[in-house]
Amino acid sequence: MAKKILMLVGDFGEDYETMVPFQALSMVGHTVHAVCPDKRAGDWVMTAIHDFDGYQTYSEKPGHRFSLNADFAQVKGEDYDALVVPGGRAPEYLRMNREVIALVQHFAKAGKPIAAICHGAQLLAAAGVIRGRKVSAYPACAAEVELAGASYAEIAVDQAVTDGTLVTAPAWPAHPAWLAQFLKVLGTRIEA
Repeated sequence: MAKKILMLVGDFGEDYETMVPFQALSMVGHTVHAVCPDKRAGDWVMTAIHDFDGYQTYSEKPGHRFSLNADFAQVKGEDYDALVVPGGRAPEYLRMNREVIALVQHFAKAGKPIAAICHGAQLLAAAGVIRGRKVSAYPACAAEVELAGASYAEIAVDQAVTDGTLVTAPAWPAHPAWLAQFLKVLGTRIEA
């Protein structure tokens, strides 16, 4: 059965972590509404491409304009079955928005599936919804995950971890594992 999924995005969210889940979840029949505070359907956010070039941290390059397909002001958590939180720099400032925090808390309190990748854990930590959970994130976010009372899952960059209805991963190389685990939590069946 198709699900209705909310995706919280913002300027300079990671390009692959925004585009790929949006397209993949839509491809398998789910309805995905991508929203950003203070923006409406038809507006866009600018993404950034984060890559692993051998430096001490990731590099950042211009991404794409990602079009939103729903109005943030109209969103009600109870209208959605699941939540997706892409990484990049967007979670850093989205976590300062009370309405965003309330949405994340709604999904957690209701036990609805949540998929977060990379820096998306910053938003989960700020919402106070990961205490006692096993959570993966970009390694630079490990301290925030642990300070929020979660157990940081130190896994390979192409792996993901599921704790109940929470699916997390370190970065976009984990898309196959992360999306497969999220689809399982959603109850999505794909037949070859």
